[in-house]
Amino acid sequence: MSDFEQKVRDTLADPKNQGEMEDADSVGTVGSADCGDMLRMWLKFTEKDGKKVIDKASFQSFGCQTAIAVASMATEMLKGKTAEEASNLNAAELSADLGALPPMKIHCGQLVEGALKNALGEKSDNQEQPQENSSTLSQTISQQNKPSSIKIVKLDLDD
Repeated sequence: MSDFEQKVRDTLADPKNQGEMEDADSVGTVGSADCGDMLRMWLKFTEKDGKKVIDKASFQSFGCQTAIAVASMATEMLKGKTAEEASNLNAAELSADLGALPPMKIHCGQLVEGALKNALGEKSDNQEQPQENSSTLSQTISQQNKPSSIKIVKLDLDD
């Protein structure tokens, strides 16, 4: 097993900041219901030393294990950063703790970057506009007027 695969497994065994945040100051959603990869990120800000900084970040994901691992690590990395500092982070920086992503997994870092930028009010190429009154990612997907090809797979981390 590669170092990358082990880091993904370790992160999936105890993902951080997964789930909705009811009192969030901003929410960003990015992805495509057509392929099933979607990610929503919530941000909560606080005042620290006269600056508005990210106090908490959380996420929900319909995507592969790597997307979940990147989002988990990124939400930890965002704590204490200003909106400007967070906005300057790119996909490679957000996924750096996992090591270099394999070419077929680079989109996972881009997914997390897009959700973050969307939550910060920036436009992303993969951005889906959140539906009115949809509090969860699954509700957003189900409200789409397109058929979805999402398949939920139970992870067996005991191998």
